[in-house]
Amino acid sequence: MTKYRLISISVVLLGVSLGFIMNSQAKSDSQTSTGTNITTAYSVSVVTAEKQSVSDSFSLIGTIAANNDVVVMSETQGRVVKVNAQVGDYKTAGSVLVEVDDELKEANYKTAKLTYDKAKNDLDRYEALYKDKSISESQIEQARWAFQSAESQYIVARRQYQDTKITTPISGIVTARPVDIGSMLQGSPQPSVVANIVDISKLKVKINVSEKEVFKLNVGDNVEVTTDVYPNATFEGKVFTIAAKGDDAHTYPVEVRIENSKTFPLKAGMFGRVSFTLKSRQANIIIPREAIIGSVKEAKVYVVQNNVAKLRTVKVGAEFGTNIEITSGIKEGEVVVVNGKNNLKENASVVVRK
Repeated sequence: MTKYRLISISVVLLGVSLGFIMNSQAKSDSQTSTGTNITTAYSVSVVTAEKQSVSDSFSLIGTIAANNDVVVMSETQGRVVKVNAQVGDYKTAGSVLVEVDDELKEANYKTAKLTYDKAKNDLDRYEALYKDKSISESQIEQARWAFQSAESQYIVARRQYQDTKITTPISGIVTARPVDIGSMLQGSPQPSVVANIVDISKLKVKINVSEKEVFKLNVGDNVEVTTDVYPNATFEGKVFTIAAKGDDAHTYPVEVRIENSKTFPLKAGMFGRVSFTLKSRQANIIIPREAIIGSVKEAKVYVVQNNVAKLRTVKVGAEFGTNIEITSGIKEGEVVVVNGKNNLKENASVVVRK
């Protein structure tokens, strides 16, 4: 009897021990499960997808050039006897810059003019006689030929005499004058450089625009130009020309015209930043560019639904600074992960940071 009692007591103790062990194991599993849930809930920051009105804006740096830049060349040969222009002078169109020794050319001009006048008078007299049939046809033809020859010689002599006074074809500022009194000038075919004249009453900014942006521009579009020299001054301008042919870098030359300012005078050769602001439009969904996973060609984002991350394929449109347009794949009001997406996977639990 005692033997069976001992066996019963042993069985009871064994059952109690097994129950205690199983209970401890269940608590341990419960704690482990709870700990796992905590470690797999990723912390993320999000934005709410919204539609926004945006404007396509971009800026490019170009070189400011003069409205007109002319190198004045000598069309005659001779020695400079007078200089009427200094570097920095403003000269109106037609002003004489340099005079060349004209003694011989003046003499040729006067002789040619006398010959021309005589031939003209003779022709008038012969025409009257021919009308009255007082002279033969060959005589009138001879008189006409003599007049045309004298006229040609007169035109050449007059032009050569006029070329001894070298003038500027445009109004502008003298930026260079490499000749001085006593200098010998050469004419065609290797004419000497006399002066450089620039007109900066108006200016043009030359820039190269990418093929992606050039189709957004139109001739006449308003632009703003700024410079480092006058950081607080803004110059209003317009797109003047857009090239129809690009260069090897697939950029297209664009020319912007601006008025020079007396308050903030600009000079040719300076750098200018041209800012283009196109018309505003109602865009699609706008989100931060950093929310995109992968390239814009195969873009994806994580959308948070009930604290669970869902991977979504999207199509992107234009970029606006640090933001990007989403044309499809996201609805307005959905919550998109911006930061903390690197460790996420489909259906991962997330905690949204405030």
